[in-house]
Amino acid sequence: MIAIGSDHGGYALKEHLKAYLISKGIVCEDVGCDSPESCDYPIYGKAVGELVASGKCEKGIVICTTGVGISMSANKVKGVRAALCSDSFTAEMTRRHNDANVLAMGAGIVGPNLAERMVDVFLSTEFEGGRHLRRVNLMMDIEKD
Repeated sequence: MIAIGSDHGGYALKEHLKAYLISKGIVCEDVGCDSPESCDYPIYGKAVGELVASGKCEKGIVICTTGVGISMSANKVKGVRAALCSDSFTAEMTRRHNDANVLAMGAGIVGPNLAERMVDVFLSTEFEGGRHLRRVNLMMDIEKD
């Protein structure tokens, strides 16, 4: 199951991606927002992060206008590695090398076709492990300080 959430700036793209994922047979847990009315991105970044960190959802997707604020919010949840991506290459490499578990994007930066491609790449790319595992563990230990 994939957790998905956005603020008002990402609402239209979230709805598009949710329908796209469902059409591919992927179950989505939509944490909101539920309309294009102004709202606060930290609520939705945190909600997605908590679902991923708890293991209730395998991965997450968060969207706001730039992707910056909602990715920062998701990353405040212990165990989350949210990566702000604006192209397919970064979406691939953040899975391969960083074992990112939340994909963040900006609806004002990427359109629906690119967003679909990024989601496909993010969800299908495996973590390489090896030397990258050591680095991910070092990164995650920062939270403990």
